[in-house]
Amino acid sequence: MFLPPLRIFLALLAFAAAAAAAAAAAPAAAQFHALPSPTGPVQAGPSIVVDAQSGEVMHQRDAGAPWYPASLTKMMTLYLLFEDLKARKVSLAQPMAFSDYAFNQQPSKLVLPKGMTITVEQAILALILRSANDVAVAVGEMLSGSEAGFAQRMNATAARLGMGGSAFRNASGWKDPAQITTARDMAILSMALIRDFPDQYRYFNTHEVMINNVRITHSVGFLEKYPGADGLKTGFLCSSGFNLAASVVRDGRRMIGVVSGFRRGDLRDEAMVRLFDEAYAKRSAGSGQKVWQLPPSTGGGPQTVLDDSQCTPYRYDYPGEGAWVGTYPNLKAARDAHFAAQARLAELKRTWIGREWIVDVAHGKVRKFATVVGDLEAGAAAQLCGAYQAEGKFCAVKSPAELVRPFGGLWR
Repeated sequence: MFLPPLRIFLALLAFAAAAAAAAAAAPAAAQFHALPSPTGPVQAGPSIVVDAQSGEVMHQRDAGAPWYPASLTKMMTLYLLFEDLKARKVSLAQPMAFSDYAFNQQPSKLVLPKGMTITVEQAILALILRSANDVAVAVGEMLSGSEAGFAQRMNATAARLGMGGSAFRNASGWKDPAQITTARDMAILSMALIRDFPDQYRYFNTHEVMINNVRITHSVGFLEKYPGADGLKTGFLCSSGFNLAASVVRDGRRMIGVVSGFRRGDLRDEAMVRLFDEAYAKRSAGSGQKVWQLPPSTGGGPQTVLDDSQCTPYRYDYPGEGAWVGTYPNLKAARDAHFAAQARLAELKRTWIGREWIVDVAHGKVRKFATVVGDLEAGAAAQLCGAYQAEGKFCAVKSPAELVRPFGGLWR
């Protein structure tokens, strides 16, 4: 699966000032917006950034527009679990079983042996680190007797917290057209988790756990990319795109951000970096509009980011050209080639050195890995390939339209 290296992210920060001036294309739909990136506009959905102490809105774009919450739903599941822990209705060491219904949930899940139990503390970490749907359902059944009963409690709690644009139907966030939320509501829920459960909030910054002798690591790449980031949650469904609720502390000031509707996880994280940077750069005495003063919902229905035919792995989905620098017998060699190409771009005085985009390609029964330095600015791919070819090395410029399945053009 595609994972951009951290050094690319640092390059984006150096480019931020120029990117902010990029012209945005017209949105594809009322709830989609075009955000600037080094190579062109990127599609995004609703977003918000809030000062966690004052509740002041530092940024918002369609924050009351309905959206599919996907696994951000698990923040509400955790809120209710923390609530019962605080009330001593359950304990961290208490075993939790899986019904057949919970056991048979769709991935992502723990995939435990039938009949195995885990502790409540392990359930917390499995929800945060693995975003496990089987665990979410098991938690709902443990706390309320059934997932349907748990959904009723989720909705009652959402109403109590002021999340007027949310409706929950399940504990996991698995696709249900009636399960909706808003960026505003997810910001309110994030603030409530930090405010109401300061002792449990630390779990959101856990980086790994061992369950059934399997090491599970966190999936919130943003934690590694932004100084001061200390939690919350990612979410993805084809219909919702890539979503993120994140919390950051800088110089003692906490900000909460929610972004949604991205076609790639790395684009989502980059947008969150830019929004937090802009929020921290603003001067404010906390006197601006508060998150709870925003309309709970602007009505309408959620937009669909990716339909089933589009929702496949290894999507390019970048506006910039790619430089194909070879196809290799293993992933390590492919990644080494990518880093070498990025280093060459830096030598060529390119500020934006592109993204890692490595795909597996097959010819008969032989499988290899094609390395493309992706999403390059105009002229950068040709400049890199010119330098490579002058040294007798292979390199070919590829347009986004050429980087589509089945990637037969990336075999050599």
